[in-house]
Amino acid sequence: MVQTKLCIVTHTFLPHVGGIEKVVNEQSKRLLQKNFEPIVITNRIGTPKHYIVDRVNVECYESLNTGFRLGIPYSIPTVPSFEVFLKAVKSSKIVHAHGHPYLTSLIAAKLAKRYSKPFVLTQHNTFINYDNIFDKIERLNDLAVGKETLKEADKIITVSRATKDYVLSLGARPQKIQVMYNGVDLQHFKPLPGKREEMRRKLGIRPNAIVAITVRRLVYKNGVDTLIEGASIAIKKNQNITFLVVGKGPDQVSVQMRAQELGIENNFILTGFVKDEDLPLYYNAADFFVLPSKSGEGLPLVALEAMACGLPVIATDVGGIGEILIEKWGKLVPPNDSSMLAKAVLEFATDDFSSRRIELRAEMEKKFSWDKNVERLVEIYEELI
Repeated sequence: MVQTKLCIVTHTFLPHVGGIEKVVNEQSKRLLQKNFEPIVITNRIGTPKHYIVDRVNVECYESLNTGFRLGIPYSIPTVPSFEVFLKAVKSSKIVHAHGHPYLTSLIAAKLAKRYSKPFVLTQHNTFINYDNIFDKIERLNDLAVGKETLKEADKIITVSRATKDYVLSLGARPQKIQVMYNGVDLQHFKPLPGKREEMRRKLGIRPNAIVAITVRRLVYKNGVDTLIEGASIAIKKNQNITFLVVGKGPDQVSVQMRAQELGIENNFILTGFVKDEDLPLYYNAADFFVLPSKSGEGLPLVALEAMACGLPVIATDVGGIGEILIEKWGKLVPPNDSSMLAKAVLEFATDDFSSRRIELRAEMEKKFSWDKNVERLVEIYEELI
């Protein structure tokens, strides 16, 4: 049977680590099993021009990446890179871009229209507040690049209702939009009996400690300032609480220094970067998960991963997180409110969730999986081809 060629455009991809990269990877490797032949077109960041990830071909374009150094992952493709997009679009039956505000998505949209190829756009996040000049730049880019990309799309996939509202505010047509929640790799992220004690020994955490884990890139928009101030309040009221912070980022040193200033460095463990294959071990070392985001959350994969491992979730009420929290295992608090975050942590610290982990896991198996996500994605493609 002849495979359907599919061009997937994303501003970054593996080995660069991030949410969109993970979504594209999980979908593309499953699309191979659905008689599609995906090719990923992405920014070249320290990679060869051509490489393969999970049997999926990746082609890179050259670009100016000044924004990355400023904590803004926005690439500007060079003029010669146009050939990479042109070749991939012309040879494909359908074009699928990720993220409305990127110039690469707009290029893909315009080429798809020029060569009469269906164009699908997935929007992953809501508006990201930086609380500086970048807010104005982001809004201008939304009005220029973002609105035009949305206008060209034959189908717009949003990962939550909150993300749908965001693209509607930019003029997207309601009839084009399909809400489709992200999935989680249920084979990889799961309860691991016996690993809790082993990981705690490895990390130097007391066996009887109450462990709150977060998996975040350590940057302002992810709420690390709220997390550390809330942690200080909670730890001072309950010395048995330990925070396990997984991830790295430009604010890592300042977070470490702030923990020392607050005198909580022994209860606030920064692990640095952890490979995806090892993340389930860290989730299984914890009692519950904390997501302190300020803005921009469409549907955070880390929350799904934590719940798939049986962890209840405390999250700030931003974006689409409230749409996936399951009653009895989730609590929402206001963003930028360290006192309310600490109150929720102290509340969860007194509740024994261990006997209910399997029940939460069962709920996740019913509602979220990448296989179900890709089945719906294929239906969308087939409607357009």
